[in-house]
Amino acid sequence: MSPCFSREGNEPGDMMKITYSELLCKVCQFANVLRNHGVKKGDRISIYLPMILELVIAMLACARIGAIHSVVLSQAALAAEPLSHCPYNSADAFYRGDKLINLKQIADEALQKSKDKGFPLKKCIVVKHLGREEVAADGVCSQSPPLKRLCQDVQTPWDPHMDVWWQDLMSNASTECEPEWCDSEDELFILYTSGSTGKPKGVLHTMGGYMLYAATSFKYVFDYQPEDVYWCTADIGWITGHSYITYGPLANGATSVLFEGIPTYPDAGRMWSIVDKYKVTKFYTAPTAIRLLMKCGEEPVKRHSRKSLKVLGSVGEPINPEAWLWYYCVVGEERCPIVDTFWQTETGGHMLTSLPAATPMKPGSATFPFFGVVPAIMNESGEELEGEAEGYLVFKQPWPGIMRTLYGNHQQFETTYFKKFPGYYVTGDGCRRDKDGYYWITGRIDDMLNVSGHLLSTAEVESALLGHGAVSEAAVVSHPHPLKGECLYCFVALKDGHEFTSSLADELKKQVREKIGPIATPDYIQYAPSLPKTRSGKITRRILRKIAQNDRDLGDISTLVNPDIINQLFNNRCDTKL
Repeated sequence: MSPCFSREGNEPGDMMKITYSELLCKVCQFANVLRNHGVKKGDRISIYLPMILELVIAMLACARIGAIHSVVLSQAALAAEPLSHCPYNSADAFYRGDKLINLKQIADEALQKSKDKGFPLKKCIVVKHLGREEVAADGVCSQSPPLKRLCQDVQTPWDPHMDVWWQDLMSNASTECEPEWCDSEDELFILYTSGSTGKPKGVLHTMGGYMLYAATSFKYVFDYQPEDVYWCTADIGWITGHSYITYGPLANGATSVLFEGIPTYPDAGRMWSIVDKYKVTKFYTAPTAIRLLMKCGEEPVKRHSRKSLKVLGSVGEPINPEAWLWYYCVVGEERCPIVDTFWQTETGGHMLTSLPAATPMKPGSATFPFFGVVPAIMNESGEELEGEAEGYLVFKQPWPGIMRTLYGNHQQFETTYFKKFPGYYVTGDGCRRDKDGYYWITGRIDDMLNVSGHLLSTAEVESALLGHGAVSEAAVVSHPHPLKGECLYCFVALKDGHEFTSSLADELKKQVREKIGPIATPDYIQYAPSLPKTRSGKITRRILRKIAQNDRDLGDISTLVNPDIINQLFNNRCDTKL
Protein backbone atom coordinates (compact mmCIF):
# COMPACT_ATOMS: atom_id res chain seq x y z
CA MET A 1 0.00 0.00 0.00
CA SER A 2 1.28 3.49 -0.86
CA PRO A 3 2.09 5.62 2.17
CA CYS A 4 -0.09 8.47 3.26
CA PHE A 5 2.96 10.31 4.58
CA SER A 6 6.69 9.73 4.43
CA ARG A 7 7.98 11.60 7.47
CA GLU A 8 11.48 13.03 7.07
CA GLY A 9 12.95 14.21 10.37
CA ASN A 10 15.28 17.08 11.07
CA GLU A 11 18.23 14.67 11.10
CA PRO A 12 18.98 12.81 7.85
CA GLY A 13 18.14 9.15 8.43
CA ASP A 14 15.33 9.90 10.88
CA MET A 15 12.33 8.71 8.87
CA MET A 16 9.22 6.59 8.88
CA LYS A 17 6.18 5.96 6.68
CA ILE A 18 2.51 5.68 7.57
CA THR A 19 -0.31 4.37 5.39
CA TYR A 20 -3.89 5.63 5.28
CA SER A 21 -5.03 2.55 7.21
CA GLU A 22 -2.48 3.17 9.95
CA LEU A 23 -3.37 6.85 10.06
CA LEU A 24 -7.06 6.03 10.52
CA CYS A 25 -6.26 3.77 13.47
CA LYS A 26 -4.15 6.45 15.16
CA VAL A 27 -6.74 9.17 14.52
CA CYS A 28 -9.45 6.99 16.06
CA GLN A 29 -7.22 6.27 19.05
CA PHE A 30 -6.56 9.93 19.77
CA ALA A 31 -10.20 10.83 19.13
CA ASN A 32 -11.08 8.32 21.86
CA VAL A 33 -8.42 9.84 24.11
CA LEU A 34 -10.01 13.27 23.68
CA ARG A 35 -13.50 11.89 24.33
CA ASN A 36 -12.23 10.13 27.45
CA HIS A 37 -11.01 13.52 28.67
CA GLY A 38 -14.45 15.02 28.22
CA VAL A 39 -13.89 16.74 24.86
CA LYS A 40 -17.11 17.01 22.87
CA LYS A 41 -18.44 18.57 19.70
CA GLY A 42 -17.81 22.34 19.61
CA ASP A 43 -15.01 22.31 22.19
CA ARG A 44 -11.81 24.15 21.26
CA ILE A 45 -8.43 22.39 21.39
CA SER A 46 -5.07 24.14 21.01
CA ILE A 47 -2.25 22.15 19.43
CA TYR A 48 1.40 23.17 19.82
CA LEU A 49 3.51 20.56 18.10
CA PRO A 50 6.45 20.42 15.68
CA MET A 51 6.14 18.98 12.19
CA ILE A 52 5.52 15.40 13.29
CA LEU A 53 2.77 12.93 12.47
CA GLU A 54 1.08 13.51 15.83
CA LEU A 55 0.22 17.03 14.66
CA VAL A 56 -1.81 15.70 11.73
CA ILE A 57 -3.31 12.97 13.91
CA ALA A 58 -4.43 15.50 16.53
CA MET A 59 -6.05 17.76 13.90
CA LEU A 60 -7.95 14.90 12.29
CA ALA A 61 -8.98 13.48 15.68
CA CYS A 62 -10.53 16.84 16.55
CA ALA A 63 -12.36 16.90 13.21
CA ARG A 64 -13.60 13.34 13.74
CA ILE A 65 -15.39 14.22 16.98
CA GLY A 66 -16.47 17.72 15.93
CA ALA A 67 -14.01 19.58 18.16
CA ILE A 68 -12.46 22.80 16.83
CA HIS A 69 -8.67 22.75 16.57
CA SER A 70 -6.40 25.77 16.80
CA VAL A 71 -2.85 24.98 15.72
CA VAL A 72 -0.15 27.24 17.15
CA LEU A 73 2.87 27.75 14.91
CA SER A 74 5.80 25.78 16.29
CA GLN A 75 8.39 26.22 13.56
CA ALA A 76 9.13 29.82 14.53
CA ALA A 77 9.27 28.83 18.21
CA LEU A 78 6.82 31.57 19.08
CA ALA A 79 7.15 33.30 22.41
CA ALA A 80 4.86 32.13 25.18
CA GLU A 81 2.40 35.03 25.25
CA PRO A 82 0.46 34.16 22.07
CA LEU A 83 -0.08 30.65 23.47
CA SER A 84 -2.30 31.89 26.26
CA HIS A 85 -5.34 30.47 24.47
CA CYS A 86 -4.80 27.23 26.45
CA PRO A 87 -2.62 24.72 24.60
CA TYR A 88 -3.88 21.16 25.05
CA ASN A 89 -1.33 19.21 23.02
CA SER A 90 2.41 19.80 23.12
CA ALA A 91 5.68 17.90 22.81
CA ASP A 92 8.84 17.58 24.87
CA ALA A 93 11.13 19.33 22.37
CA PHE A 94 12.40 19.32 18.81
CA TYR A 95 15.45 20.37 16.84
CA ARG A 96 15.24 22.96 14.09
CA GLY A 97 18.54 22.51 12.33
CA ASP A 98 21.07 22.34 15.15
CA LYS A 99 18.98 24.49 17.51
CA LEU A 100 17.08 22.80 20.34
CA ILE A 101 13.56 24.15 20.94
CA ASN A 102 12.18 23.16 24.36
CA LEU A 103 8.54 23.18 23.35
CA LYS A 104 7.18 21.93 26.67
CA GLN A 105 8.88 24.73 28.56
CA ILE A 106 7.33 27.35 26.25
CA ALA A 107 3.93 25.67 26.61
CA ASP A 108 4.23 25.68 30.40
CA GLU A 109 4.86 29.43 30.40
CA ALA A 110 1.71 29.88 28.31
CA LEU A 111 -0.27 27.64 30.63
CA GLN A 112 0.80 29.75 33.58
CA LYS A 113 -0.32 32.91 31.79
CA SER A 114 -3.66 31.23 31.11
CA LYS A 115 -3.96 30.29 34.78
CA ASP A 116 -3.09 33.83 35.86
CA LYS A 117 -5.92 35.12 33.65
CA GLY A 118 -8.40 32.83 35.38
CA PHE A 119 -8.43 30.01 32.83
CA PRO A 120 -6.63 27.07 34.48
CA LEU A 121 -6.11 23.99 32.33
CA LYS A 122 -6.85 20.54 33.65
CA LYS A 123 -4.69 18.50 31.31
CA CYS A 124 -1.79 18.88 28.87
CA ILE A 125 -1.09 15.90 26.61
CA VAL A 126 2.61 15.76 25.75
CA VAL A 127 4.17 13.86 22.84
CA LYS A 128 7.47 12.23 23.74
CA HIS A 129 9.20 13.24 20.52
CA LEU A 130 12.95 13.48 21.10
CA GLY A 131 12.73 11.03 23.95
CA ARG A 132 10.90 8.30 22.10
CA GLU A 133 11.72 5.25 20.06
CA GLU A 134 8.69 4.32 17.97
CA VAL A 135 8.50 1.28 15.75
CA ALA A 136 6.29 1.51 12.69
CA ALA A 137 4.11 -1.31 11.37
CA ASP A 138 6.89 -2.41 9.04
CA GLY A 139 9.25 -2.77 11.99
CA VAL A 140 11.38 0.23 11.04
CA CYS A 141 12.49 2.37 13.97
CA SER A 142 11.53 6.01 13.48
CA GLN A 143 14.49 7.31 15.42
CA SER A 144 18.03 7.43 14.11
CA PRO A 145 21.14 7.14 16.31
CA PRO A 146 21.97 10.87 15.88
CA LEU A 147 18.54 11.74 17.23
CA LYS A 148 18.99 9.49 20.26
CA ARG A 149 22.24 11.26 21.01
CA LEU A 150 20.55 14.65 20.83
CA CYS A 151 17.86 13.51 23.27
CA GLN A 152 20.39 13.72 26.10
CA ASP A 153 20.10 17.53 25.90
CA VAL A 154 16.36 17.57 26.63
CA GLN A 155 15.09 18.44 30.11
CA THR A 156 11.30 18.21 30.08
CA PRO A 157 9.50 20.13 32.87
CA TRP A 158 6.70 18.03 34.31
CA ASP A 159 3.64 18.56 36.49
CA PRO A 160 2.23 15.11 37.41
CA HIS A 161 -1.13 16.68 38.28
CA MET A 162 -1.62 18.10 34.79
CA ASP A 163 0.84 16.54 32.33
CA VAL A 164 0.39 13.15 30.72
CA TRP A 165 2.33 11.41 27.97
CA TRP A 166 0.57 10.98 24.61
CA GLN A 167 2.09 7.52 24.19
CA ASP A 168 0.68 6.28 27.53
CA LEU A 169 -2.84 7.41 26.63
CA MET A 170 -2.67 5.97 23.12
CA SER A 171 -1.45 2.54 24.24
CA ASN A 172 -4.83 1.59 25.71
CA ALA A 173 -7.11 3.52 23.35
CA SER A 174 -9.41 1.72 20.92
CA THR A 175 -8.65 1.93 17.22
CA GLU A 176 -12.35 2.27 16.42
CA CYS A 177 -14.19 5.57 16.89
CA GLU A 178 -17.54 6.47 15.41
CA PRO A 179 -17.33 9.95 13.84
CA GLU A 180 -19.49 12.78 15.09
CA TRP A 181 -22.01 13.78 12.45
CA CYS A 182 -21.58 17.47 11.62
CA ASP A 183 -23.34 20.05 9.48
CA SER A 184 -21.39 21.53 6.57
CA GLU A 185 -21.33 24.87 8.39
CA ASP A 186 -20.11 23.50 11.73
CA GLU A 187 -16.74 24.93 12.78
CA LEU A 188 -13.63 23.00 11.75
CA PHE A 189 -10.73 25.14 12.97
CA ILE A 190 -9.59 28.55 14.17
CA LEU A 191 -6.27 29.87 12.92
CA TYR A 192 -4.84 33.08 14.29
CA THR A 193 -3.38 35.66 11.92
CA SER A 194 -2.02 39.14 12.58
CA GLY A 195 -4.52 41.98 12.59
CA SER A 196 -4.12 45.65 11.73
CA THR A 197 -5.10 46.54 15.30
CA GLY A 198 -2.14 44.63 16.68
CA LYS A 199 -4.31 41.87 18.16
CA PRO A 200 -4.26 38.54 16.30
CA LYS A 201 -7.51 37.66 14.52
CA GLY A 202 -9.02 34.19 14.93
CA VAL A 203 -10.01 33.20 11.39
CA LEU A 204 -12.73 30.57 11.55
CA HIS A 205 -13.30 27.99 8.81
CA THR A 206 -16.13 25.50 8.62
CA MET A 207 -16.39 21.86 7.61
CA GLY A 208 -17.94 21.57 4.16
CA GLY A 209 -16.94 24.61 2.15
CA TYR A 210 -13.35 24.68 3.35
CA MET A 211 -12.80 20.94 2.76
CA LEU A 212 -14.31 21.15 -0.72
CA TYR A 213 -12.22 24.13 -1.73
CA ALA A 214 -8.94 22.78 -0.29
CA ALA A 215 -9.46 19.43 -2.02
CA THR A 216 -10.50 20.90 -5.39
CA SER A 217 -7.79 23.55 -5.57
CA PHE A 218 -5.12 21.01 -4.58
CA LYS A 219 -6.17 18.60 -7.32
CA TYR A 220 -6.27 21.13 -10.16
CA VAL A 221 -3.55 23.62 -9.23
CA PHE A 222 -0.98 20.85 -8.80
CA ASP A 223 -2.56 18.55 -11.40
CA TYR A 224 -2.32 15.78 -8.83
CA GLN A 225 -2.34 12.25 -10.25
CA PRO A 226 -2.39 8.92 -8.33
CA GLU A 227 1.26 8.16 -9.11
CA ASP A 228 2.50 11.57 -7.84
CA VAL A 229 4.51 12.24 -4.68
CA TYR A 230 3.74 15.69 -3.31
CA TRP A 231 5.81 17.81 -0.92
CA CYS A 232 4.82 21.12 0.63
CA THR A 233 7.59 22.58 2.80
CA ALA A 234 5.34 24.87 4.89
CA ASP A 235 4.70 24.48 8.60
CA ILE A 236 1.23 23.17 9.40
CA GLY A 237 0.91 26.10 11.82
CA TRP A 238 0.27 28.29 8.74
CA ILE A 239 -2.84 28.04 6.58
CA THR A 240 -0.68 26.57 3.80
CA GLY A 241 -0.01 23.57 6.03
CA HIS A 242 -3.69 23.19 6.83
CA SER A 243 -4.93 23.35 3.24
CA TYR A 244 -2.00 21.89 1.31
CA ILE A 245 -0.35 19.44 3.72
CA THR A 246 -3.29 18.13 5.70
CA TYR A 247 -6.79 18.55 4.30
CA GLY A 248 -6.30 19.06 0.54
CA PRO A 249 -3.82 16.22 -0.09
CA LEU A 250 -5.52 13.74 2.27
CA ALA A 251 -8.93 14.40 0.70
CA ASN A 252 -7.37 13.41 -2.64
CA GLY A 253 -5.69 10.28 -1.31
CA ALA A 254 -2.29 11.82 -2.01
CA THR A 255 1.12 10.43 -1.12
CA SER A 256 3.03 13.23 0.63
CA VAL A 257 6.28 14.10 2.37
CA LEU A 258 6.12 15.63 5.86
CA PHE A 259 9.39 17.42 6.69
CA GLU A 260 10.47 18.50 10.16
CA GLY A 261 13.75 20.23 9.27
CA ILE A 262 14.97 23.35 7.49
CA PRO A 263 16.28 23.88 3.92
CA THR A 264 19.94 24.36 4.86
CA TYR A 265 20.52 21.63 7.47
CA PRO A 266 22.84 19.83 7.46
CA ASP A 267 23.73 21.48 4.14
CA ALA A 268 22.16 23.57 1.38
CA GLY A 269 21.34 20.49 -0.68
CA ARG A 270 18.95 18.96 1.87
CA MET A 271 15.73 19.77 0.00
CA TRP A 272 16.97 18.32 -3.26
CA SER A 273 18.27 15.19 -1.55
CA ILE A 274 14.75 14.69 -0.16
CA VAL A 275 13.26 15.23 -3.62
CA ASP A 276 15.49 12.44 -4.94
CA LYS A 277 14.96 10.19 -1.90
CA TYR A 278 11.17 10.12 -2.21
CA LYS A 279 10.93 10.81 -5.97
CA VAL A 280 8.92 13.98 -5.37
CA THR A 281 6.95 15.10 -8.43
CA LYS A 282 5.05 18.16 -7.13
CA PHE A 283 7.02 20.62 -4.96
CA TYR A 284 5.56 23.65 -3.14
CA THR A 285 7.66 26.19 -1.23
CA ALA A 286 8.03 29.90 -0.43
CA PRO A 287 10.02 32.62 -2.23
CA THR A 288 11.98 33.17 1.00
CA ALA A 289 13.33 29.61 0.81
CA ILE A 290 14.09 30.02 -2.88
CA ARG A 291 16.06 33.23 -2.28
CA LEU A 292 17.93 31.60 0.59
CA LEU A 293 18.97 28.68 -1.60
CA MET A 294 19.84 31.02 -4.48
CA LYS A 295 22.37 32.60 -2.17
CA CYS A 296 24.04 29.20 -1.76
CA GLY A 297 24.60 28.90 -5.50
CA GLU A 298 23.73 26.24 -8.07
CA GLU A 299 26.12 23.48 -6.94
CA PRO A 300 23.98 22.18 -4.00
CA VAL A 301 21.07 21.87 -6.45
CA LYS A 302 22.93 20.30 -9.34
CA ARG A 303 24.62 17.63 -7.25
CA HIS A 304 21.15 16.02 -7.04
CA SER A 305 19.13 14.60 -9.91
CA ARG A 306 15.63 16.14 -9.39
CA LYS A 307 14.51 14.22 -12.48
CA SER A 308 11.24 13.26 -10.76
CA LEU A 309 10.03 16.88 -10.51
CA LYS A 310 7.07 17.82 -12.73
CA VAL A 311 5.50 20.92 -11.14
CA LEU A 312 6.97 23.64 -8.91
CA GLY A 313 4.85 25.91 -6.72
CA SER A 314 5.35 29.24 -4.93
CA VAL A 315 3.37 30.45 -1.92
CA GLY A 316 3.36 33.04 0.86
CA GLU A 317 4.27 36.27 -0.90
CA PRO A 318 4.82 37.64 -4.41
CA ILE A 319 7.89 36.04 -5.95
CA ASN A 320 10.36 38.44 -7.54
CA PRO A 321 11.24 37.66 -11.19
CA GLU A 322 14.90 36.89 -10.35
CA ALA A 323 13.92 34.18 -7.86
CA TRP A 324 11.24 32.87 -10.25
CA LEU A 325 13.79 32.48 -13.05
CA TRP A 326 16.32 30.74 -10.79
CA TYR A 327 13.59 28.38 -9.58
CA TYR A 328 12.48 27.66 -13.14
CA CYS A 329 15.90 27.41 -14.78
CA VAL A 330 18.10 25.88 -12.08
CA VAL A 331 15.73 23.78 -9.96
CA GLY A 332 13.24 22.85 -12.67
CA GLU A 333 15.71 22.82 -15.56
CA GLU A 334 13.19 24.79 -17.68
CA ARG A 335 10.91 21.75 -17.91
CA CYS A 336 8.69 22.22 -14.83
CA PRO A 337 5.86 24.77 -14.92
CA ILE A 338 5.63 27.07 -11.89
CA VAL A 339 2.29 27.68 -10.21
CA ASP A 340 2.54 31.04 -8.43
CA THR A 341 -0.35 31.02 -5.96
CA PHE A 342 -1.97 34.05 -4.31
CA TRP A 343 -4.34 33.40 -1.41
CA GLN A 344 -4.79 34.14 2.31
CA THR A 345 -5.56 32.51 5.64
CA GLU A 346 -9.02 33.99 5.19
CA THR A 347 -9.64 32.52 1.73
CA GLY A 348 -8.90 28.91 2.68
CA GLY A 349 -7.33 28.12 -0.68
CA HIS A 350 -5.86 29.44 -3.92
CA MET A 351 -7.50 32.53 -5.43
CA LEU A 352 -5.14 33.63 -8.21
CA THR A 353 -2.90 31.00 -9.76
CA SER A 354 -1.64 29.55 -12.97
CA LEU A 355 -2.51 25.96 -13.89
CA PRO A 356 0.46 23.75 -14.86
CA ALA A 357 1.02 23.42 -18.60
CA ALA A 358 -2.28 25.25 -19.23
CA THR A 359 -1.45 28.87 -18.36
CA PRO A 360 1.33 30.76 -20.20
CA MET A 361 3.61 31.96 -17.41
CA LYS A 362 4.97 35.41 -16.62
CA PRO A 363 7.74 35.53 -13.96
CA GLY A 364 6.30 37.18 -10.84
CA SER A 365 2.64 37.19 -11.90
CA ALA A 366 -0.09 35.26 -10.08
CA THR A 367 -1.74 35.14 -13.53
CA PHE A 368 -5.51 34.42 -13.43
CA PRO A 369 -8.30 33.57 -10.96
CA PHE A 370 -9.02 30.00 -9.90
CA PHE A 371 -12.37 28.43 -10.85
CA GLY A 372 -15.31 30.41 -9.46
CA VAL A 373 -13.18 33.33 -8.25
CA VAL A 374 -14.18 36.74 -9.60
CA PRO A 375 -11.53 39.39 -8.87
CA ALA A 376 -11.76 43.11 -9.47
CA ILE A 377 -9.50 46.12 -9.00
CA MET A 378 -10.95 49.18 -7.25
CA ASN A 379 -9.69 52.72 -6.85
CA GLU A 380 -9.80 54.68 -3.59
CA SER A 381 -13.26 56.01 -4.50
CA GLY A 382 -14.71 52.53 -4.79
CA GLU A 383 -14.93 52.52 -8.57
CA GLU A 384 -14.23 49.26 -10.36
CA LEU A 385 -11.39 49.67 -12.87
CA GLU A 386 -11.35 47.95 -16.25
CA GLY A 387 -8.47 46.88 -18.49
CA GLU A 388 -4.94 47.81 -17.48
CA ALA A 389 -5.23 49.15 -13.94
CA GLU A 390 -3.70 49.26 -10.47
CA GLY A 391 -5.47 49.58 -7.15
CA TYR A 392 -7.15 47.52 -4.43
CA LEU A 393 -7.62 43.79 -5.08
CA VAL A 394 -11.14 42.67 -4.18
CA PHE A 395 -13.37 39.69 -4.93
CA LYS A 396 -16.90 40.15 -6.21
CA GLN A 397 -18.59 36.93 -5.11
CA PRO A 398 -18.09 34.32 -2.37
CA TRP A 399 -16.38 30.95 -2.85
CA PRO A 400 -16.70 27.74 -0.78
CA GLY A 401 -13.45 28.21 1.20
CA ILE A 402 -14.11 31.74 2.44
CA MET A 403 -13.78 32.25 6.21
CA ARG A 404 -17.12 32.50 7.98
CA THR A 405 -16.21 34.94 10.75
CA LEU A 406 -13.52 36.08 13.16
CA TYR A 407 -13.82 34.05 16.33
CA GLY A 408 -15.68 36.04 18.97
CA ASN A 409 -15.87 39.21 16.86
CA HIS A 410 -18.19 39.11 13.87
CA GLN A 411 -18.39 42.90 13.83
CA GLN A 412 -14.63 43.11 13.21
CA PHE A 413 -15.05 40.50 10.45
CA GLU A 414 -17.56 42.73 8.65
CA THR A 415 -15.55 45.90 9.24
CA THR A 416 -12.18 44.47 8.18
CA TYR A 417 -13.21 42.67 5.02
CA PHE A 418 -16.42 44.28 3.73
CA LYS A 419 -16.82 47.84 5.02
CA LYS A 420 -14.35 49.68 2.77
CA PHE A 421 -16.10 48.59 -0.42
CA PRO A 422 -19.61 47.31 0.47
CA GLY A 423 -20.51 44.23 -1.53
CA TYR A 424 -16.88 43.24 -2.14
CA TYR A 425 -14.38 41.16 -0.16
CA VAL A 426 -11.34 43.38 0.44
CA THR A 427 -8.06 41.46 0.48
CA GLY A 428 -5.93 44.29 1.87
CA ASP A 429 -3.50 43.82 -1.03
CA GLY A 430 -2.68 46.08 -3.91
CA CYS A 431 -2.81 44.63 -7.40
CA ARG A 432 -1.96 45.50 -11.00
CA ARG A 433 -3.62 44.03 -14.08
CA ASP A 434 -1.60 44.20 -17.29
CA LYS A 435 -2.76 44.49 -20.91
CA ASP A 436 -3.03 40.69 -21.19
CA GLY A 437 -5.29 40.45 -18.13
CA TYR A 438 -2.60 38.97 -15.86
CA TYR A 439 -2.76 39.93 -12.18
CA TRP A 440 0.35 41.08 -10.28
CA ILE A 441 0.23 41.43 -6.48
CA THR A 442 1.98 44.65 -5.45
CA GLY A 443 1.92 44.20 -1.66
CA ARG A 444 -0.10 45.15 1.39
CA ILE A 445 -2.04 48.39 1.28
CA ASP A 446 -2.48 48.70 5.03
CA ASP A 447 0.04 48.72 7.85
CA MET A 448 1.11 45.11 7.47
CA LEU A 449 4.46 43.54 6.68
CA ASN A 450 5.18 40.34 4.81
CA VAL A 451 8.39 38.95 6.33
CA SER A 452 9.48 35.66 4.76
CA GLY A 453 5.88 35.01 3.82
CA HIS A 454 4.67 35.63 7.39
CA LEU A 455 2.19 38.47 7.73
CA LEU A 456 2.98 40.76 10.66
CA SER A 457 1.05 43.71 12.01
CA THR A 458 3.07 46.90 12.45
CA ALA A 459 0.73 47.82 15.31
CA GLU A 460 1.61 44.57 17.07
CA VAL A 461 5.35 45.26 16.79
CA GLU A 462 4.89 48.88 17.85
CA SER A 463 2.95 47.73 20.88
CA ALA A 464 5.81 45.42 21.86
CA LEU A 465 8.32 48.28 21.53
CA LEU A 466 6.14 50.59 23.59
CA GLY A 467 6.15 47.99 26.35
CA HIS A 468 9.76 48.97 27.10
CA GLY A 469 10.06 51.60 29.80
CA ALA A 470 12.41 53.81 27.76
CA VAL A 471 10.18 54.18 24.68
CA SER A 472 7.65 56.98 24.34
CA GLU A 473 6.67 56.48 20.69
CA ALA A 474 7.34 53.86 18.03
CA ALA A 475 6.63 53.44 14.34
CA VAL A 476 7.41 50.38 12.23
CA VAL A 477 7.74 50.27 8.44
CA SER A 478 8.99 47.78 5.88
CA HIS A 479 12.43 47.75 4.32
CA PRO A 480 13.44 45.57 1.33
CA HIS A 481 15.47 42.50 2.27
CA PRO A 482 17.28 40.21 -0.22
CA LEU A 483 16.13 37.01 1.53
CA LYS A 484 13.03 37.84 3.55
CA GLY A 485 11.44 40.06 0.93
CA GLU A 486 10.68 42.62 3.63
CA CYS A 487 12.17 43.24 7.05
CA LEU A 488 11.25 45.51 9.96
CA TYR A 489 12.71 49.01 10.23
CA CYS A 490 11.68 50.61 13.53
CA PHE A 491 11.75 54.25 14.63
CA VAL A 492 11.68 54.89 18.38
CA ALA A 493 11.41 58.10 20.38
CA LEU A 494 12.60 57.91 23.98
CA LYS A 495 11.29 59.22 27.26
CA ASP A 496 13.25 61.95 29.04
CA GLY A 497 16.29 60.66 30.87
CA HIS A 498 16.97 57.78 28.48
CA GLU A 499 19.81 57.58 25.98
CA PHE A 500 19.74 55.60 22.76
CA THR A 501 22.58 53.05 22.77
CA SER A 502 23.36 49.79 21.00
CA SER A 503 22.51 47.91 24.19
CA LEU A 504 19.10 49.57 24.29
CA ALA A 505 18.54 48.59 20.66
CA ASP A 506 19.39 44.99 21.59
CA GLU A 507 16.95 45.15 24.50
CA LEU A 508 14.20 46.37 22.20
CA LYS A 509 14.85 43.59 19.68
CA LYS A 510 14.70 41.08 22.51
CA GLN A 511 11.45 42.62 23.74
CA VAL A 512 9.79 42.17 20.34
CA ARG A 513 11.16 38.63 20.02
CA GLU A 514 9.75 37.62 23.41
CA LYS A 515 6.39 39.32 22.89
CA ILE A 516 5.69 38.10 19.35
CA GLY A 517 8.32 35.60 18.23
CA PRO A 518 11.64 35.41 16.37
CA ILE A 519 10.09 36.10 12.95
CA ALA A 520 9.18 39.62 14.17
CA THR A 521 12.68 40.55 15.39
CA PRO A 522 13.51 43.98 13.89
CA ASP A 523 16.49 44.22 11.56
CA TYR A 524 16.89 47.94 12.22
CA ILE A 525 16.02 50.24 15.12
CA GLN A 526 16.61 53.95 14.55
CA TYR A 527 16.51 56.67 17.18
CA ALA A 528 13.97 59.41 16.40
CA PRO A 529 13.94 62.68 18.39
CA SER A 530 10.29 62.79 17.29
CA LEU A 531 8.16 61.34 14.51
CA PRO A 532 6.66 63.17 11.51
CA LYS A 533 2.98 63.79 12.20
CA THR A 534 -0.02 65.43 10.65
CA ARG A 535 -1.92 68.14 12.46
CA SER A 536 -4.32 65.50 13.69
CA GLY A 537 -1.43 63.71 15.38
CA LYS A 538 -1.24 60.80 12.91
CA ILE A 539 2.26 59.44 12.25
CA THR A 540 3.04 59.57 8.52
CA ARG A 541 4.48 56.13 7.89
CA ARG A 542 4.62 56.88 4.17
CA ILE A 543 7.44 59.34 4.88
CA LEU A 544 9.12 56.95 7.32
CA ARG A 545 9.24 54.29 4.60
CA LYS A 546 10.98 56.80 2.35
CA ILE A 547 13.50 57.61 5.09
CA ALA A 548 14.18 53.93 5.76
CA GLN A 549 15.01 53.46 2.07
CA ASN A 550 16.94 56.76 1.81
CA ASP A 551 14.52 58.03 -0.80
CA ARG A 552 14.22 61.83 -0.65
CA ASP A 553 11.38 62.01 -3.14
CA LEU A 554 8.84 62.63 -0.35
CA GLY A 555 5.93 64.05 -2.25
CA ASP A 556 3.55 66.41 -0.44
CA ILE A 557 4.64 67.21 3.13
CA SER A 558 2.41 70.26 3.60
CA THR A 559 0.18 68.43 6.06
CA LEU A 560 3.06 67.84 8.52
CA VAL A 561 3.09 69.79 11.73
CA ASN A 562 6.85 69.22 12.18
CA PRO A 563 8.51 68.99 8.72
CA ASP A 564 11.91 69.99 10.18
CA ILE A 565 12.26 66.53 11.77
CA ILE A 566 12.65 64.91 8.35
CA ASN A 567 16.27 65.98 7.81
CA GLN A 568 17.21 64.86 11.31
CA LEU A 569 15.73 61.42 10.63
CA PHE A 570 17.60 61.12 7.33
CA ASN A 571 20.84 62.01 9.14
CA ASN A 572 20.16 59.40 11.86
CA ARG A 573 19.46 56.55 9.45
CA CYS A 574 20.75 53.10 10.29
CA ASP A 575 23.38 51.52 8.07
CA THR A 576 21.05 49.61 5.74
CA LYS A 577 23.71 47.62 3.93
CA LEU A 578 22.41 44.04 3.92
